[in-house]
Amino acid sequence: MRDFLFSDIASIHGFNNVPDNPDRAIAAGTKLCKELLEPLQDRFGRVAIRSAFRSKEVNGFGNEMQRAKKKGYTCAKNEDNYAGHIWDELDASGQMGATACVIVPSFWDSFQQDGDWRKLAWWIHDHLPHAGLYFFPTYWAFNISWHEKPVRSIRSYASPLGTLTAPGMSNSDGSHEAEWTGIEIAFR
Repeated sequence: MRDFLFSDIASIHGFNNVPDNPDRAIAAGTKLCKELLEPLQDRFGRVAIRSAFRSKEVNGFGNEMQRAKKKGYTCAKNEDNYAGHIWDELDASGQMGATACVIVPSFWDSFQQDGDWRKLAWWIHDHLPHAGLYFFPTYWAFNISWHEKPVRSIRSYASPLGTLTAPGMSNSDGSHEAEWTGIEIAFR
């Protein structure tokens, strides 16, 4: 939980990044860990946490700084982050969820070509009950979410930008083994 509670924003600006509802935060975080992060770590080795739980105060400040165009702040509005990075609040539909931004160092070490993030994205999509993935270009960092009502979309700020899959798209269901086969060999 210590890794999840650490926040650069909180450290720099003196905020207390702790949940208002610890029981809900622990319940959501436990699901995130057991269903997504631990299986990911079991398969690919250490998973580095970049950002995970955010208090409403920390996230709200990050959003204010983003809107003011301050470099390094990328937080969505609090209401949009409930059951996302703000684990201790239910979303607008009354559902619980949790998001962490992570890096899989061993994957980055082996796959740095343009678009290689898609190999990991498809592997996760085929093997883990994620609610959503959002990839970034630096070290193929990505938000991975657990949610009571998962959407199972894959989006990216890394090239190619946009939506890789989402419900209703023809590539959403079925196996995508042809897209990730190479990573199975690299991580035996």
